[in-house]
Amino acid sequence: MKFKQLLLYLLQSFREERTVSAPYHLLKGKRSGQTIQDVGLFSLYAYFGILPKLARTRFDEAIDELVQEGRLTVYEDGYYMVHQTINEAPPYYDGWHYRGHEHVFFARLSLAVQTLSQQQAGDLRFVPLQKDEAVQQYVRDFLRWAHYETGTIGRVLKEELMLVCSELSEQQAQRLLLRLSGAHVTGYSWAQLALFYDETQLDTQLSFVSVLHTVLAHIERLNVPLLQALTQHIKVDTVVTHSALQTAQLYNEGHTLEQIAQLRRLKISTIEDHIVEMAMSDATFSLAPFVNEQDVANVQMLVEQLQTRKLKPLKEHLPHMSYFQLRLILAKGGRSSC
Repeated sequence: MKFKQLLLYLLQSFREERTVSAPYHLLKGKRSGQTIQDVGLFSLYAYFGILPKLARTRFDEAIDELVQEGRLTVYEDGYYMVHQTINEAPPYYDGWHYRGHEHVFFARLSLAVQTLSQQQAGDLRFVPLQKDEAVQQYVRDFLRWAHYETGTIGRVLKEELMLVCSELSEQQAQRLLLRLSGAHVTGYSWAQLALFYDETQLDTQLSFVSVLHTVLAHIERLNVPLLQALTQHIKVDTVVTHSALQTAQLYNEGHTLEQIAQLRRLKISTIEDHIVEMAMSDATFSLAPFVNEQDVANVQMLVEQLQTRKLKPLKEHLPHMSYFQLRLILAKGGRSSC
């Protein structure tokens, strides 16, 4: 899916209930209460932070192009109307759990492949493609752990990589392999890859993120111990903000929301924001202390009937529920029951 198609899909997913800037903050992975709340309210976990370096000028250019093409209208107040329905779902993404760390995995993988390829060629005097010292140190430790001196892990890593590639589409595997470098092979740059596929560099990078997320999902379930070692600390299962993490620690110790607010000298509404973020981040988080199963079912049914996730109309139909309870249910979004 191209970048402009993805924008239309996201604008459509926001149901015209946010401004046209909402997809930008989502794709950048903005750590604001509103953006994090929207991830849960509109079930947009997959796309959070998948383009952390997206320039605002490039985003605005794409929005302007959609307007000129008649596929979108943007009003003076920033709200909008989508004129083209996107029925095709985007490719696989898991932005909420990787938050840009997929590129760290690829940096580790590419350096490991380059090093082992050079080893097999009998030449370890080479300039590493990855300049990040943390990546270089990780790969050094990885190679020692895997006993690279035996000269066998290059073959094993290649077998594991081919196994993962067999689970991908032909183009996905091609995109991944074209980016890798070896002793006698230079990986494609973004510009070269974009030219190869006749697309913009942004579209190329967007597709590559999807490939990496798909690769990581397969690595997680397959028997590929070397590749799994390269994914250590890549997947994130914690809350996004540091403040929410502090609240989570107190909540898990058994403190009530009121006690946490007093201990942290914060408003109860801020603590509620943190609880919502916890519910979004932890698949095992239980709603039971805050809402019952019937209320969950009622909210989900009402969302479908009204075709909205706005809190005010939901509150009007369910006056006995607090805004916090509504937000909590919407943020959980069917990811687990009470």
